[in-house]
Amino acid sequence: MSAPTDVAAAAALLERGGEARAGGTDVMARAAAGAAPGPFTDLGRVAGLRGTEWDSAGAARIGATTTVARIAADPALREAYPALTATAAALATPQIRAVGTLGGNLLQRNRCWYFRNPAFSCHQDGGAGCPAREGDHRHGTVFDTSPCVAPHPSSLAAALLVYGARVEAVRSGGPSVLPVADLYDPADGARDHVLAAGDLLTAVLLPPPAAGETAAYRRATGRSRAEWPMVEAVARVVRDGGRVTAAAVAAGGVARAPVRLPEVEAALVGGAADPSAAAEAVAGLPGRCSPLPGTRYKATLLRDTVRDALEQALA
Repeated sequence: MSAPTDVAAAAALLERGGEARAGGTDVMARAAAGAAPGPFTDLGRVAGLRGTEWDSAGAARIGATTTVARIAADPALREAYPALTATAAALATPQIRAVGTLGGNLLQRNRCWYFRNPAFSCHQDGGAGCPAREGDHRHGTVFDTSPCVAPHPSSLAAALLVYGARVEAVRSGGPSVLPVADLYDPADGARDHVLAAGDLLTAVLLPPPAAGETAAYRRATGRSRAEWPMVEAVARVVRDGGRVTAAAVAAGGVARAPVRLPEVEAALVGGAADPSAAAEAVAGLPGRCSPLPGTRYKATLLRDTVRDALEQALA
């Protein structure tokens, strides 16, 4: 395993082939299952990828190998971006948050048990077909937009969507900046993100914080601890007095990419900043869904999880 100490060296190693390893919580699990053959470039010694910087406007730049735990515990981030820190504090377990990284969470592979089982082949490993579509897909998508039915597992991506955040990357053509929304393609059945092999995610760029913001994160799981969410929701509300002046709502666990819910946002803006507004704003969500036979339950679970997040954000 290579262990570079600066961004340029890490990018050069990745261009030669293999896969980046940061906290290793995903890549090492896939390696054990035969789904990540390596070689690996360890990013742990690259100081330029860690930590948070602030510009004169109060906007944050968070390095890609900053741990989830550090993001969750940072009081300045909590003040400026409460939706992000609430999401970071709720995902996985304390042990995983202590080593898992921002970039690793954004670029992790999906959790489909067919993809991670070497006895099966699918779109994700270069094969044809999706065994989950005809098989056990109880944790699959409820927005059927892709040949693959495995939802993207990044909780932090959903949180960053509500801020309109961007990512920095070193790519074959040089440095690149793109919106977090463009990091994923909900129609792509073969990839979990659009970065190519050899590309290096270096940081996340957040906009200046908004005054009057309140936020919340909610997830629905099959058990109370250490479980991947069946549905998760991030809600961000900006208010002026008793009125909502801006709203951003995103959901995860329901599609090939984390999704914004613009019709929910539009229903809130201009209305009273009151928890009672949540139920009406989410009423139409089940009708927007295109569930699989085994994910019909997610249509109402999505509605109710988003409602719970909004009620807290509007309280």
